[in-house]
Amino acid sequence: MKKICFLILIPFTMYSQNVVQETEFLLDKKKYEQAEVIIEDHLLENPSDPKSIELLGDAYAYQSKWDEAIEQYKKLVALSPDNAEFHYKYGGAMGMKALEVNKVTALFMIDDVEDAFLQAITLDKNHINARWALVEYYVQLPGIIGGSVSKSLQYANELEAISKVDGYLAKGYIYEYDDEPELAEKYYKMAIETGGSLTCYEKLTAFYEKQKQPEHAIQNMEASQKKHHRNALHYQIGKVAAEYNVQLDKGEACLQIYLKNHSAEDGVPKAWAHYRLAQIYKYQNNKDLALDHIDQAISELPKIKVFKEEKSLILKL
Repeated sequence: MKKICFLILIPFTMYSQNVVQETEFLLDKKKYEQAEVIIEDHLLENPSDPKSIELLGDAYAYQSKWDEAIEQYKKLVALSPDNAEFHYKYGGAMGMKALEVNKVTALFMIDDVEDAFLQAITLDKNHINARWALVEYYVQLPGIIGGSVSKSLQYANELEAISKVDGYLAKGYIYEYDDEPELAEKYYKMAIETGGSLTCYEKLTAFYEKQKQPEHAIQNMEASQKKHHRNALHYQIGKVAAEYNVQLDKGEACLQIYLKNHSAEDGVPKAWAHYRLAQIYKYQNNKDLALDHIDQAISELPKIKVFKEEKSLILKL
């Protein structure tokens, strides 16, 4: 009898594993609604499976269905109160909900949000994401209901003690948000010097673009390209050149390289590179080349409104 029961359990276990793997695959591919349907059905038969509950919560969270996500993560915390990640996700969903509701409602949620993140930190002394969440939460929360740069800096300092790069990036983020660009730039540069990851370079580039400093942004992306050798950076350089009408020859060369070496991993469709080239040629009063590239862009992605608007501008040259 025991053998029969064991044999019955094998396909059921394999089925459960397959459902979990399929859901994870769909979430990775950003097919959140499909993932939600599959894992919801699975949970009807396995209502207490922590992994399935977590995946359903994740599917909801990716779709900004915060009430539903909170419900699932709350179940996880009840099932596994010693799991730091579950407390972190629960706090994160509540925090995102608090940012969307009115100030009075948010005021009553603040303590629960902070408690969840602090519990994650207590359970896992090196939990980086929970500290990042506290940094972002207190920066974005209006001061009248508890937002505080000083509180954000407190958690940024804790991050720095665990990971200097994360600490520097957090401080760059805080000072950028607090309109202190010199300090923001300083810490983003320190993150690059210490870690040098693609993310570090991207944060500084984004900062320069927000500060309307395209020359600095291009210089930073070139430094990143030398280190990381990513074709996607060729597009980004061309994009900034086209948007700000600067270093057009460099922008043109980078976009041509991007098109020549393009692959699905680069992320941005070739049509957008053609669009940026059309902008550059328009600035150079080269109507024929501008039309050629904007037509290629429209041919590849005919529903993009800005492509057609750009063509109208080129035709007026």
